[in-house]
Amino acid sequence: MLRIIGLLLLIPLLDIVLLVAIAGWIGPLYTVALVVLTALIGMLLVRAEGRHTLRKIQGKLAQGEPPTDELIDGGLLLISGAMLLTPGIVTDLVGLVLVIPFTRYPVRLATKKWVVTPYVDAKTSGFASGNVYVGGFPGGEGQGQPGPGQGGPGQGGPGPDSEDTYDVDSESYDVDDDSK
Repeated sequence: MLRIIGLLLLIPLLDIVLLVAIAGWIGPLYTVALVVLTALIGMLLVRAEGRHTLRKIQGKLAQGEPPTDELIDGGLLLISGAMLLTPGIVTDLVGLVLVIPFTRYPVRLATKKWVVTPYVDAKTSGFASGNVYVGGFPGGEGQGQPGPGQGGPGQGGPGPDSEDTYDVDSESYDVDDDSK
């Protein structure tokens, strides 16, 4: 987590260094114009891609399918809009990568693999992705077999030989039947 925070703190520093270098090369007025122009063009691209993504979400919902990829795209477009509005060359490049569909695709796949799936697994204890062990240690003896207290007869679980199972017939308990 500290590496991510450190990286996020380095981005503005790198932006400042690049803006000063570009201002020394082409002049401060042209540098400001470049930053404003990239922000305007980027926001037009984000707006167009946002509308396209919204139409895809509506189409998926109309078909009764969950719009998972489209929702991730919407989140990435929000991030790209914020990046493109932030003055700087590095943030503009990151925003541009996130707004263009063919470069956003690998970012979406990486987001699903390293962010969404681990989060959902943590919240559902592995049930959402099917990464649930029913007994034993992963890769060890008994994988896929019921563990202690989970199994059938003779394994501590419910079964005819289990201590927790009682065979009770209808004469062993009283039933109050007031409906007569």
